Amino acid sequence: KEAVSDLSELAKGSFQPVIGEVDDAIDAKKVKRVVACSGRVYFDLVAHRREAKANDVAIIRIEQLYPFAHKQFEAELKKYDNATEVVWVQDEPQNQGPWFYIEHHLREGMKEGQKLAYSGRPASASPAVGYYAKHYEQQKALIEGAFGRLKGAQVAK
Repeated sequence: KEAVSDLSELAKGSFQPVIGEVDDAIDAKKVKRVVACSGRVYFDLVAHRREAKANDVAIIRIEQLYPFAHKQFEAELKKYDNATEVVWVQDEPQNQGPWFYIEHHLREGMKEGQKLAYSGRPASASPAVGYYAKHYEQQKALIEGAFGRLKGAQVAK
């Protein structure tokens, strides 16, 4: 299991509001896209990146949504000077997860000319589709969307 911590990590008494890329195989100079996320979707993203051998994608975890850790996020983003794209990924429907809250915070940390895009479930009146096949289809699409062609990206100014 990947979602575990050693007791020594818990005993340090520190919380990281932003966790940067942890895979040593990711060369910061070769990163073209930074994927930002929060929660368990991180592990699906890491698994897909490994399978796709997408070593030009860095993954940043936002562990604290509020108050947003601007300095830490910006410091992580600055490590990837050649990144032209930032993608926010979430499991929740677009209107129920943090996207509408976090979008402007992400944009503040981006440099001029970088593109910001969303990859997640479409807006919905219910938190889940209630049908496994549809859920699986949506989950696959949002993970692939994080690594695929950008849709609806906006350029940072």
